[in-house]
Amino acid sequence: MTGRSAADLDADAISFQHTVESDQAFENALTKARDGDRLTVDDAVELLTTGTDRDGIDHERKEAVLELADRRRAEEVGDDVTFVANLNNNVTTACNVGCLFCNFKDTAHQFEADHDAEHAGFTKTPADSRQIVEDGLDMGISEVCSVSGLHPAFALTDEHHEILANYDDPAREVNYKPPAVYETDPGTYVEQIDAMSVDGIHVHSITPEEAYHARRGTDWSYEDVYSRLREAGLNSAPGTAAEILVEEVRDVVCPGKIGSDEWIEAMEGAMAAGLDTTATIMYGHVENERHRAMHLKRVRDLQDRTGGIREFVPLSFVHQNTPLYDHGVVDGGASDAEDELMIAVSRLFFDNIDNIQSSWVKYGDAKGLKLLNCGANDFMGTILSEEITKRAGGSYGEFRGVGDYVEMISAIGRRPVERSTDYRTKRPISVTGDSSDDTYGPTLGPRADGTPMLEPAEETLAADD
Repeated sequence: MTGRSAADLDADAISFQHTVESDQAFENALTKARDGDRLTVDDAVELLTTGTDRDGIDHERKEAVLELADRRRAEEVGDDVTFVANLNNNVTTACNVGCLFCNFKDTAHQFEADHDAEHAGFTKTPADSRQIVEDGLDMGISEVCSVSGLHPAFALTDEHHEILANYDDPAREVNYKPPAVYETDPGTYVEQIDAMSVDGIHVHSITPEEAYHARRGTDWSYEDVYSRLREAGLNSAPGTAAEILVEEVRDVVCPGKIGSDEWIEAMEGAMAAGLDTTATIMYGHVENERHRAMHLKRVRDLQDRTGGIREFVPLSFVHQNTPLYDHGVVDGGASDAEDELMIAVSRLFFDNIDNIQSSWVKYGDAKGLKLLNCGANDFMGTILSEEITKRAGGSYGEFRGVGDYVEMISAIGRRPVERSTDYRTKRPISVTGDSSDDTYGPTLGPRADGTPMLEPAEETLAADD
C-alpha cells in the first residue's frame, strides 16, 4: 500500500533512466519488420516514434508501418474480425492500492458498516454474481469476465481468512479486515468463481494483482492459487494490471501495485495451472516509447517460455477523471497516431501471439474500426456492463449486441466471427442483404440460440457514441 497522491507529483520533475534514444535507424527497423526478422527493443522504438532522428510522428513513415502491420495481420490470421459474446461482472470497487491512473476504485473504509457517508461504489455477494451470470446466459453470453478491486475482506478461502486474521495487525501487515467489518461480504475468491461458473460458461477472471491479493500473508505459490481457482471453475486469467512492465514507470503511476517481476511470476503460475491468459499494456500517460517497447519485449519473452497467451490487448489511457489528470501530471492521453502505431508495432513485434485486440471501449467505434486496418484482428466483446473505463471518463458506451458487430465489421469489408474466449471455437456470421438486420444473435454460449441479445432500439442507443 502507498499513501502517495498525484498531488505529490511534479510533472516537470519526473525523469527516467530509459529514454527514446536508439542505436537503430527507422529504415533498418522497417526493413527487418518487412523481412519478418524478430525485432529488438531498439527496432520497436524506431517504429513507435517513426524515427528518433526527427521530432514528432512522420505521416509517411507512420503509414508505411501501418500498411506493413495490416499486411502481416492478413498473412497471419486472415481477414476475419473476431468478437466474444460476454458480460463484465466486477465484484467490488473497494480498493486501497491507490493507482494514480484509476478512478474505478473506492477507498475500502467507505464500505465499512459504521461508515455513514455516501459513496458510488459497490460490492456484490456470490449470490449477486450468480444471478447476474444467469441473466447473461439467457441473453446468450459465452463468457463472464470479472476484474475487481482488492477488497480487504477478500480472501481465497475460509482457511485464508484464518491465516490473515492471525496476524498481529492484519490491516497494516496484509491489508485484511474480516467480512464482519463491512456492510456487504464479498465472499471468498473461490466462492465468487464458483458462483459465476454456471452451465459451463467460460469464467475469465483473477488478474495477477488479484492473485497476489488471494495469496497475501501465505507461502502459497501462484500456481497453488490458480489451481484452486481452476477447480472452482476458473477457465482463463486476464493479464491486466500490467500497465507498463518497467519499474521506473510503475513507481510513478502505481507504486502500491505489484512489480513487473511479480506480474510475470503470477502469469507463469496461471499458465502452470493450465489456464490460458491474455496480456495487456496500458499506455499514453507518463511513459515514453522505450518503455512501451521494453514492455512488449517482456511479454514476448514470457510467451516464448509459456506459449499460453492467447491475445495481446493494448489499452490506451483514458485520462479524464483520473488523479494523474486532475493534478496536472498529464494533460491527456495518447494521440490517434500513437494508438495506431501501438497496434501496428504490437502486430510486428509479436511473432508468437496471433491475436491483437482493438478495444471499442477505449478507442470508440470509428477509431476502433480503423485500428482493425492497422494490425488488429479482434474487436473485443459485447461486455454488457462496463465500469472501469466509464469511471475514468470513457464515453464510448457500456455494451453492444451482435447486430452492432455485424453492421460495423461488414461496413469495412471484413467478415464478423463470433469466437470463444480462447479463440479455439469460431463461428463466422454470414451476412446477406441488409447488414443492419436485427436478427443476429450469439450462438456459442451454453444457452445461446441465435436470438438477438438486446432489443434493436435499446441496442442502438446504448452503443451510440
